[in-house]
Amino acid sequence: MTKKSDLLEKATKLNLKVTDKNTIAEIEEAIKGADTKATKKEEQPKTAATTAKAGKRSSKSLADSEAKKEKEERKQENKIVEEDEKHSKPSAKPKARPLIERRGKKYQEAAKLIDKSKVYNLADALELATKTNPSKFDASVEIHVNLNVDVKQASQNIRSTVSLPNGTGKKIRVAVFASDTDQAIAKKAGADIIGDDKFIQQLEKGAIDFDILIATPQLMPKLGKYARLLGPRGLMPNPKSGTVTTDIAKAVKEAKAGKVEYRVDKQGIIHLAIGKVSFGKDKLEENARSFFTSLTAQKPTTIKGVFIKSISISTTQGPSVKISTSLE
Repeated sequence: MTKKSDLLEKATKLNLKVTDKNTIAEIEEAIKGADTKATKKEEQPKTAATTAKAGKRSSKSLADSEAKKEKEERKQENKIVEEDEKHSKPSAKPKARPLIERRGKKYQEAAKLIDKSKVYNLADALELATKTNPSKFDASVEIHVNLNVDVKQASQNIRSTVSLPNGTGKKIRVAVFASDTDQAIAKKAGADIIGDDKFIQQLEKGAIDFDILIATPQLMPKLGKYARLLGPRGLMPNPKSGTVTTDIAKAVKEAKAGKVEYRVDKQGIIHLAIGKVSFGKDKLEENARSFFTSLTAQKPTTIKGVFIKSISISTTQGPSVKISTSLE
């Protein structure tokens, strides 16, 4: 009874309509309901006090902030997981195929005929290079010579010309920029383009339809304006290459006959086409020996040791053949 009287006393304080006729369970249920309502009433003013109709304290803004915070937490968790996986699994480097496997079938078949561990003499190398030509067209035969030079030094910057006895196999278009008197001489010698006002107009437009440009020293200042157009293409006349001369007839005939210019590149290598596959071994060998005679004569006095480090021959699209530097 003491418990029931205590409950009735508490119910009276809460202004609940209960009497002695109610059971203890009913009184407890009524008190519990009154406590729940009181708690809700306390929470409502608290929520109202912490939120506003608009701005950073509005319910929408608070909800957005909470969502953003949860998103950042998930992002951080995913980042930790990714780092763990990265450390647990070593990254496998992609395995690159050998260069020969990335070539065409015809190239691979041709390469099988060449012994890469062997150094051939000039005649055998030329015969093998023409035999292993995979192209359907009449490909050029090229010589690549690696020199023991420092191209940063002016004395070792190799540049010269050579007249190939059998020509290059290409139709050379020769242009001459000279005075009226020399123009007639150039035309008689076989020049394709004679330089005059029309020629200058073509250069103004950037039109180039010649392979070699020959000029007289008197008219070279007029070509200086087009150095950026002609220089990168190797067409700017130069006294070293014999394209700046007073003997126009000789220069035109030599250019037509197969006079070519060669020079060392930034890597210290000279690349030169000495003819076509259709020339045959003998004509190609004549051209090659003429080139090597000219090249050895260009050896700088500052180089005391080996001048030619390595030589290789190849066709335009064919595999290379190593040649002995003794040039036997």
